[in-house]
Amino acid sequence: MPKLTLLGLAAACCTTAAFVPQVVKTWKTRSTADLSLSMFLVLVIGVVLWLAYGMLLGDVPLIVANGITLILTGIILVFKLRYG
Repeated sequence: MPKLTLLGLAAACCTTAAFVPQVVKTWKTRSTADLSLSMFLVLVIGVVLWLAYGMLLGDVPLIVANGITLILTGIILVFKLRYG
């Protein structure tokens, strides 16, 4: 695997993993009072666009990172909409 791809995958792991603690906390507490709905809406839209971009380029790090990030941010967004 090319070094550039490995760099992209390492960056993807870091930025994607950053959402895991928030998902876990939100899942446990069912509280999203301190989270901005508009920020998560814009974030989810941005992640969808990055995922589409990565898919069009066939860029594995972009596809993997944004696919997983979409799931994680989507979970938080669902909790925000459900539990406010």
